[in-house]
Amino acid sequence: MKISDKKTSKLCAVVVGLALFALMGCSADGDSKEQEEDSVAAGRLCGGVLSKEAGKALELITDVSRFRPSADESTVRAAARNLLRAGEGSVTGYGDVCRISSPMDDFQVRSTWRLSNVLGKPMSPTSRFTKLPMGVGSGADSNAAFLTFACYKKDDLKVTPDYVTIDALITRKEVNARDDLRALKDAYATLVHSLGLGMAKELGCKDNGGLKSKPSLTPA
Repeated sequence: MKISDKKTSKLCAVVVGLALFALMGCSADGDSKEQEEDSVAAGRLCGGVLSKEAGKALELITDVSRFRPSADESTVRAAARNLLRAGEGSVTGYGDVCRISSPMDDFQVRSTWRLSNVLGKPMSPTSRFTKLPMGVGSGADSNAAFLTFACYKKDDLKVTPDYVTIDALITRKEVNARDDLRALKDAYATLVHSLGLGMAKELGCKDNGGLKSKPSLTPA
């Protein structure tokens, strides 16, 4: 082979390599754009019950502003329906409220409900949680929070209420040592308050289960 032929071969190899690199880059950009188009803002998650403040809190917790759309059964309305069904045949129950993840599915914020006709302490404040004056018991730390409220039905003659606990916990995402832990606690408390208030309204609890329109973030 002539020297000029070797140079030509090397040049062709470089051109082909650059073309493949560009093609791969376009493919990655295409995937990212497609994921972005399929994503939604925080306000549309969980059946659209999150307050503006809760949406901002979720963005702080997750470091993203777009999310994978909630499944049909991953809504507060569906959770309330399941809770009512559980309450018909039992004095206790457990289920999902909503699952939230990024378009890349690199984390998940899972919120669940617990039902009891006795005020227990399923997630009683310990050294892990900072106690907050919301409902009949609530607490938050830098990667989780819970809120319990008493639900007297508006048209029910029951002497004792049902106690509903809503919690939220993030998975597959570690708290960075540089993160503002107080801000994260407030964010989780704001998120569970919004979900809890939505559940109380959906369940038809008297006075919205005693929950105010805004979260109480000053420690009890």
